[in-house]
Amino acid sequence: MVCLQELKATDTQFPAKAIRDAGYHAMVRGERLWNGVAILARGVPPVPIRRALPGQDEDPHARYIEAAVGGVIIAGLYLPNGNPIRGPKFAYKLAWFESLIEHAETLFASDAPVVLAGDFNVVPTDVDIYNPKSWLRDALLQPQTRACYQRLLAQGWIDALRATFPDERVYTFWDYFREHWKRDAGLRIDHLLLDRALAPRLVGAGVDRWVRDRPHASDHAPVWIELSDKPSRSPRPRAKRRRTAKRAA
Repeated sequence: MVCLQELKATDTQFPAKAIRDAGYHAMVRGERLWNGVAILARGVPPVPIRRALPGQDEDPHARYIEAAVGGVIIAGLYLPNGNPIRGPKFAYKLAWFESLIEHAETLFASDAPVVLAGDFNVVPTDVDIYNPKSWLRDALLQPQTRACYQRLLAQGWIDALRATFPDERVYTFWDYFREHWKRDAGLRIDHLLLDRALAPRLVGAGVDRWVRDRPHASDHAPVWIELSDKPSRSPRPRAKRRRTAKRAA
């Protein structure tokens, strides 16, 4: 399964045929200029559940999509950036985050296997950024933003990358300004969160950094996890290197 964000394309502009030719079915919520999210599933079509967070059906921003694939609920999201912090965009970010927290609690309580995957636009801690001093006025590092993320985790969600790399600096985003990629001046803002049903099945996770080095690449690198059919016997998921462009489970 693959979760995509920032499609910058409407549903009709989305390359559905090329995706099918690659062996995937797609559920898409597109948007012409910005945003846009999709869930791809290999071999089987995603079963649609939601195309917006509860109460946000009238929000024109395409930021949330939810489907069932193979008995697992996949929630793909693109949380608002929130900059500048003095103004309506930051207020919108926090309000959207509150809606996500409320819905995530319902998903977690359902006992169904769930993955929350996407660009959360939050740097959880100072270990998740090359130099927090350069970003102190950015919405990604504001105390309110980080507090929302911690409240989400407090529901019981497992941050798959951090569980795999508990003490290491792992980045998923390198800005195109000031040679951030060349200097490895990165941020970790793309997250894969697992509920209590899936956390014991986590056997591997990582970031395909090599994709970020390709010509005209996104400023994000694909983040991936691997799940077993049954709970893993290993006390800690392993980090592996693999060449794939998948962002989700």
